[in-house]
Amino acid sequence: MITPILLLLPVLAASPDDLTRKITALDAEVFDAYNKCDLPKFASFLAENLEFYHDQGGLTLGRQAAVEGVKNNICGRVRRDLVPGTLAVYPLKGYGAVETGIHLFCDPKRTATGKCGDGSGVARFTHLWQNNDGDWRITRVISYDHCNRCSTSIPPDFRITPPR
Repeated sequence: MITPILLLLPVLAASPDDLTRKITALDAEVFDAYNKCDLPKFASFLAENLEFYHDQGGLTLGRQAAVEGVKNNICGRVRRDLVPGTLAVYPLKGYGAVETGIHLFCDPKRTATGKCGDGSGVARFTHLWQNNDGDWRITRVISYDHCNRCSTSIPPDFRITPPR
């Protein structure tokens, strides 16, 4: 009778809660490297054949091109913070996971607290994570619905002007 239970252990270990914890931790690591401009570490989270779709910047193909974009446009100029409570993770059978959320972007020199505040740049994102035997990499990024100097107090559409 114990054998059937032991066979279920791998299924139980891969619960949605475990997956959410894993992707949440990976998101924190990716963007810690991004915010600190630790380009080798940042690159280690990206698949070689990365596709990055940006509503304003267009398509970037490949890990190296994405890392160069961060080096040339982000390092020392932009900080990314996840909007609390917006991260969602969905399993993708036989592949990995889909991560969605909303994040803030700001000039790190203009933040008194070291965190992006209300009125920062806001965007939605979707990351497609591939799991190869425990080696998780982002293979696709969609970054969209960008809005500068928007309020996070009006979710989910930050472009709506609050009623007066």
